[in-house]
Amino acid sequence: MERNQFVIEAAEVESMAKESGLSVLQLLPSLVKSAQKLARPPISKYHVGAVGLGSNGWIFLGANVEFPGLPLHHSIHAEQFLVTNAAIHGETQLKYIAVSSAPCGHCHQFLQEIRGTSKMKILVTSIENGGVDHQNDDDEAFSFRPLSTFLPHRFGPDDLLERDVPLLLELHHNSDNHHVENNVINGDVNCNSDVADHEKKSKCAALEAANKSHAPYNVCPSGVALMEVEGRIYKGSYMESAVYNPSLRPVQAALVSYLAASGGGGYDRIIAGALVEKEGAVVVQDGTARLLLFSVSPRCDFQVFHCRASSSSSSYNCKRLST
Repeated sequence: MERNQFVIEAAEVESMAKESGLSVLQLLPSLVKSAQKLARPPISKYHVGAVGLGSNGWIFLGANVEFPGLPLHHSIHAEQFLVTNAAIHGETQLKYIAVSSAPCGHCHQFLQEIRGTSKMKILVTSIENGGVDHQNDDDEAFSFRPLSTFLPHRFGPDDLLERDVPLLLELHHNSDNHHVENNVINGDVNCNSDVADHEKKSKCAALEAANKSHAPYNVCPSGVALMEVEGRIYKGSYMESAVYNPSLRPVQAALVSYLAASGGGGYDRIIAGALVEKEGAVVVQDGTARLLLFSVSPRCDFQVFHCRASSSSSSYNCKRLST
């Protein structure tokens, strides 16, 4: 596998499986160590890798990411990275996941936001037992098992939402979402391919990410767009959890997008960013996004745009905040 590759397309997956004499499912655990090498855990020094198979035959990799000098809740878990990576590439379902360590309760809850999670199959490639790696053992423990066996008494979207509300990895259109009152963000910038101004490009990308965010519980969709030195833009959407704390903030999601697309580039290449969120939101992303970006890339010019309802229509107009 190519170094620092976070996504493997279906044709390459089939080719890799054939060359190695493995089935596609057997290929997943064989890639976990490659995923672990992509981790960035400067605090814990504990590398976690996750590899998932999507419904389209693509394989997605995830790894844990930590940020020194910041509170630990800014960290990105490997399973969160994996799901975000899949969402960025339009995947709608993860059928099988292989992980280097058993998913923590935090990740169990985050995975609940995907429809049909109880049928999702998890394989733990190794268990620490006196320093012995059991990855190649034939023990029953090292087989794919339903996520429900790890979290038998689940609490999640089924307890709080109507059945027709889109879940994580499903299409979200917060610009005309009628499932929850006022779950709407519309911008006043002409967001087309001819937009040249960097600030407008970033704002439009952040607005698009906000409209795709999964925020059914507190109705506070938000999105972040990051620009690197060569002008490429990476978007991240807010991903909410029914139990709140495992929610992934849009700035973390945007950093996942950047790391996955750049093959693990340095944060110092990020020079600009934009956040779009609702004015008067009960869940505000502004402060935490600034804190994280200032820590990893102090020269990043970060702008915040709040959207509020127009007095003449049901749409929302976005205005830039003073910085």
